[in-house]
Amino acid sequence: MGTELKQIILVRDDLKLPKGKLAAQVGHAVIDAVFASNKKLVKKWKDQGMKKVVLKVKDEKELLLYESKLQDENIVTCTIVDAGHTVVSPGTLTCLGVGPAPEEKLDKILGHLKMM
Repeated sequence: MGTELKQIILVRDDLKLPKGKLAAQVGHAVIDAVFASNKKLVKKWKDQGMKKVVLKVKDEKELLLYESKLQDENIVTCTIVDAGHTVVSPGTLTCLGVGPAPEEKLDKILGHLKMM
């Protein structure tokens, strides 16, 4: 089968987003990361079942640290910044869409994080 692919969404745990808001932000991250990714890679990921995992990070600082580490490995990332119409202030960084990318590469960087 070759390389297993997955997508990861990192969500800031310090924001304590309500479930509906959390779902919307994760949705934005999934879509933005897919749009930014190589189309052949996305097709392969889709054919494999579109594996994705939502993990939590402590705060914005930790989220940005992982963004930098992922970018150093040439893994697609997309930051989601909220417009501030409902729960959080305008310009709040809520989550990070990652990949799809090889599962092995993602796990080396993010494998120790806990699921939401």
